[in-house]
Amino acid sequence: MVLPVTMILVSFLTFAAFEAVSGDPARTMLGTEATEEQVQSLREDLGLDRPFVRRYFHWLGGFFSGDLGTSYSYRQPVSDLIGSKLLITLLPSLMSFVLITVISLPLGVMSYRWKTTVFNQLFMAFRPVFTGIIISWVFGIILRLFTPGAFPDIYADTGSALVHLFFGAICLAVPRIAMTVRMLRSTVVSEMNKAYVRTAISRGNDRQGVLRRHVLKNSLVSSISFLGQTLAELVGAGIVVEQVLGIPGLGRFLVTSILHRDYPVIQAIVVILALWVGLAGVTADLINQAIDPRLRIRQGVVSQ
Repeated sequence: MVLPVTMILVSFLTFAAFEAVSGDPARTMLGTEATEEQVQSLREDLGLDRPFVRRYFHWLGGFFSGDLGTSYSYRQPVSDLIGSKLLITLLPSLMSFVLITVISLPLGVMSYRWKTTVFNQLFMAFRPVFTGIIISWVFGIILRLFTPGAFPDIYADTGSALVHLFFGAICLAVPRIAMTVRMLRSTVVSEMNKAYVRTAISRGNDRQGVLRRHVLKNSLVSSISFLGQTLAELVGAGIVVEQVLGIPGLGRFLVTSILHRDYPVIQAIVVILALWVGLAGVTADLINQAIDPRLRIRQGVVSQ
């Protein structure tokens, strides 16, 4: 119940925020030379003459049915405009998440014996914008593995497009891998120092066996929560990477729509990003409950 209520609240606040913004979209679209009759006619076509509450519920119903309204700038359905860019935004985020999970979880578990984390601290300082510039220079300009600023058609040249997106995924993954390794290492070290581990080892159990059977399971709960937060934040961080590598995803489209005051497009993108964040959190909670049934019991007690 939390996610639907949150989404409705976010959609209402987003819709109300643009309602409060000064300026008439119809006047902006037609320019200063348009007559009042032309402006009023366009307002009626766009539905801007109807009361706020009626327009909101009409938009909300359309959102759940796939009708996100009509773009003020392009005069095309918002769903068509966003649909072509949503895949381009989600693919590098998902690629990055796979890289983070596959690399950081084994490293985080193995690194509990390491005394120094110099390289970890170094990679944590690599921001996506800095990594994007380096990758564009090395792999784009010098090695010519892709062309910065010239994104190929993902349907006509899928291979080249995926290579371009993969480098964007690397930009997103590098600092998050370092953060996840550090967090998981701290959790494993803390678990290894607990009484139940010392007791198990004192009874003759192998340290690595205790690590695999008990410590790893207890450490994964906090790690999965962190990975869920990471998955939610990757799309937001991807906006910067899209600007650096010239990827025409939702981020660049959002910036362009803000500059042109294309409110239907902005509203749809904001709500979609909020839905992504909510789904990432819910997914992490469900996985944690599957790993540790005690979480289900606690939530059941709280809900009662």
